[in-house]
Amino acid sequence: MVAKGIRSLTGKHELKYLKLLSSKYPTIDEASTEIINLRAILDLPKGTEHFLTDIHGENEPFEHVLKNASGVIKSEIEHIFGNSLAQRDKKILATLIYYPEQKLDMILKQEKNIDDWYKITLYRLIDICRSFSSKYTRSKVRKAMPKNFVYILEELLHINVGDLDKSEYYKEIVSTIIDIGRAREFVVVLSNLIQRLAIDRVHIIGDIYDRGPGSDKIMNTLINYHSVDIQWGNHDILWMGAACGCDACIATVLRICARYGNLNMIEDGYGISILPLATFAMEAYRNDPCDNFLPKFESEDHFDSKETKLIAKMHKAITVIQFKLEEQIVARHPEYGMQDRLLLDKINYKESTVNLNGNRYHLADAYLPTVDPTNPYRLTKEEAELVQKLRYSFLNSEKLIKHVKFLFSEGSLYFTYNSNLLYHGCIPLNEDGTFKKVNLMGRELSGKQYLDFLDASARICFFRNYDVKENQADCDLLWYLWCGNHSPLFGKKKMATFESYFIRESESRVEPKDPYYLFRNNEDICKNILAEFGLDPEQSHIINGHVPVEKKNGENPIKANGKLIVIDGGFSNAYQDITGTAGYTLIYDSFGLTLVSHEHFKSTEAAIREETDILSSREVLERAASRIRVRNSDTGARIEGQIRDLKRLLSAYRKGVIKEEVKSRNASH
Repeated sequence: MVAKGIRSLTGKHELKYLKLLSSKYPTIDEASTEIINLRAILDLPKGTEHFLTDIHGENEPFEHVLKNASGVIKSEIEHIFGNSLAQRDKKILATLIYYPEQKLDMILKQEKNIDDWYKITLYRLIDICRSFSSKYTRSKVRKAMPKNFVYILEELLHINVGDLDKSEYYKEIVSTIIDIGRAREFVVVLSNLIQRLAIDRVHIIGDIYDRGPGSDKIMNTLINYHSVDIQWGNHDILWMGAACGCDACIATVLRICARYGNLNMIEDGYGISILPLATFAMEAYRNDPCDNFLPKFESEDHFDSKETKLIAKMHKAITVIQFKLEEQIVARHPEYGMQDRLLLDKINYKESTVNLNGNRYHLADAYLPTVDPTNPYRLTKEEAELVQKLRYSFLNSEKLIKHVKFLFSEGSLYFTYNSNLLYHGCIPLNEDGTFKKVNLMGRELSGKQYLDFLDASARICFFRNYDVKENQADCDLLWYLWCGNHSPLFGKKKMATFESYFIRESESRVEPKDPYYLFRNNEDICKNILAEFGLDPEQSHIINGHVPVEKKNGENPIKANGKLIVIDGGFSNAYQDITGTAGYTLIYDSFGLTLVSHEHFKSTEAAIREETDILSSREVLERAASRIRVRNSDTGARIEGQIRDLKRLLSAYRKGVIKEEVKSRNASH
């Protein structure tokens, strides 16, 4: 009777859940042990979070910042060794941790007594690794270790060096590692483990793609990273749209790669042939120098003149195709309100002028051989065939599909984590600071509901196989997210692509920003946004990217009395002349928030050879009154929930509602 009463109180759904839980913890002993373990975890320091944004294909500085954890490793070296180690030795040690294999090759050529060097270095690396591992459970540290080194590493990390009974044992392990020729492997393993333990989670706040040459390499790194989330940027969503078969997105991806001289990434990185585009461009624009479409290179001699001229022709060809394809989307969606972006029909082809917002401008380039003045948006037969070939190549790039699938599985339009709201661009606002109501696909939404709708629509497009009839509206929406006038990723009223290529007057290229950017320094508006997303406005922050902070003009990345932090400071070389810095990153550890400003990164080779780092300054934004523990984090909230569930399971065991597994119980006794 008692058991029956408990069943009715528990409810059939909860009972079903507890039975499932009992399969993992089949005895009172195992459930009790897990409760003890989880409660202990709650009192560990909160894991260190690392925030980066607007990487824009700059894989070398990105890899370096990831390896040095924005100064976290350097700070730990300073904390452990202080004045007992010369600055030169600290720099070498830090570089060794960042690039163990490459730095070892250099050191081995220089050191005369390599065994002594190995002994000293191993002791130092063990000290650093022990310090970082102290923030985690032994189980978590063990999982981060290579399987063939687990036993020795655990012994080295958990020996109390001050224990006289174990000191000789400790020394003997290190000596034996050197004697049997495994010191190099241990240096590499320890260095990689330090990198792994220095950061618990990485947040990428958008724009992995475009401009720089290594977006594919960055994606490979992120896929293999132990814990990462991504908030999509407009450049990311562009590539996601291309992978879904959106023709306008494909054309835009190719245009940007041609503009920055990165077509090699399309071919070598993603295995997508651009030969059809090259063949078409050489024929259609064979007599056109395409001077306004010459690619932007960091150095004048990046390619020989013949190759540069070919890229310029490809660049112009795909740009004109892009304008035609965009018209198809705008025509299908008058609710986008982007009719003013259709400019091919505003050209006077006899006078070589264009009418823009009532102003007449002379075209900087009037040679448009594939445009029919009577029907300017119609693709020629050759253009239509080219678009079809390119779509096939993008849809069948295994590596691109793998990368985009990762962006969908680990990414989103926004993310809330540990009292921080993360998003790339903006939350669309009205002129009075209220949330903008946007009408898309028959729905009028604002704020969080609007972003949730856009996020869900993007996923539908990818996870249904691309079908023009069934999925067209969702794929069109990916293009809208790239450049739409109320896109939270774009955050501007227009993208002046045509103007930048065909009109010399700079006033035509102005891209008015969403009112959000007028209000992001307003504390009350930022608090409203935090509340809209279910966060405590007094305790939370918005972490934002997308619009570079112009540090050299005195702009401050910390806005709204610390409620909003902009960490786009110019990772991309294309922005560094404007920003005066090479990017910001943010560290959120158990002591609080720290903003890190970075200097220009020369190269990986220089960083290894010269032991140069790229940190220029660290600014503590918020210092916790007492050290932040796991119990104060989102992870802690989940653990508290697990503890409550396990306590209910214990109650069910003790009252006979669920029976312990006899075999496991006997084994435990």
